[in-house]
Amino acid sequence: MTRVLVVEDHAVFRAGLAALLATAPEFELVGEAGTAAEGVRLADELAPGLVVMDLQLPDASGVEAIRAIGERAPGTRVLVLTMFDDDRSVFDAMRAGALGYALKGSAPEGLLRAMRSVANGEASFSAPIAARMQRYFAARVAGEGILFEELTEREHQVLAGLAQGLSNREIARRLGLRPKTVRNHVSTIVGKLQVADRHEAGARARERGL
Repeated sequence: MTRVLVVEDHAVFRAGLAALLATAPEFELVGEAGTAAEGVRLADELAPGLVVMDLQLPDASGVEAIRAIGERAPGTRVLVLTMFDDDRSVFDAMRAGALGYALKGSAPEGLLRAMRSVANGEASFSAPIAARMQRYFAARVAGEGILFEELTEREHQVLAGLAQGLSNREIARRLGLRPKTVRNHVSTIVGKLQVADRHEAGARARERGL
């Protein structure tokens, strides 16, 4: 039986994961955490075989928590479960030590398969993530480099919202930020990409597949 720790700040979603794990006899839910710090502490104390980790946590990035868990509990395997599918989020998580990456819209059966694979030491990626990774490596082979590598992880998330034509308020709601914070990120993105405005930034992102 694989001992599982869930690190997710939304109580309702944690409850849903607990119910899903209860249907699989090979898993035992041994702990739940709502912050990155608590997740790292429980991973150290409980030594679970699998951690299911969100990337957006109230106190720190899930990427930072994955890195810390790898240092404190190197035998623990991490499956990212998040709503973000941008390049920077995916590859930052992989570099930090995550073995799998799934999206919150995944079907329950698919999510259980991902958990089993990662618990067994196998890499697992949901279909949209696998497609994104394929495009990424194809671009690398073609010499195009990483998409917008001058941007931070958060700026990538804001830029993805711009690419979808979202307003600052809509992006703020999606990312759990204040509209003023999003506005500041947009200004930084416009400067870094050397474009005229948010609309041109969004268009540039769409052209490059973000």
